[in-house]
Amino acid sequence: MNLMEGQQAPQSAEGEAKVITLCGSTRFEAEFVEVNQRLTMEGCVVISLGMFSLPDPPDYDWTVDSADLRGRLGGVHFQKIRMADEVYIVDPGGYLGESTRREIAYAESLGKPVRYLSRERLARTGDGPQE
Repeated sequence: MNLMEGQQAPQSAEGEAKVITLCGSTRFEAEFVEVNQRLTMEGCVVISLGMFSLPDPPDYDWTVDSADLRGRLGGVHFQKIRMADEVYIVDPGGYLGESTRREIAYAESLGKPVRYLSRERLARTGDGPQE
């Protein structure tokens, strides 16, 4: 879809721009950027990962916070899934880690549609995961 040609943006049931949350492994940062840009250009509101690696702020005591950080970030991402009209899985080659599988199960339990980058690439080019 190309909005430059006067086409209408994807919409939610409420008639607003569709909100899409991206999920997948942080190892695919470049693919997250590409998908985010494409969906944004299509007129979607895209919610992505807040970070792809842990920051190293000066004077931050990781020994105090690191045990709780993973759970806190996971909770934030589940909230992002609840906010979405749809969930888009960034899974080059079909790779799904344990966290991503949990996010998919959670999205499906909420009745959210789930799309996959690997399946769209396969449909477009015949280039996807080999079975």
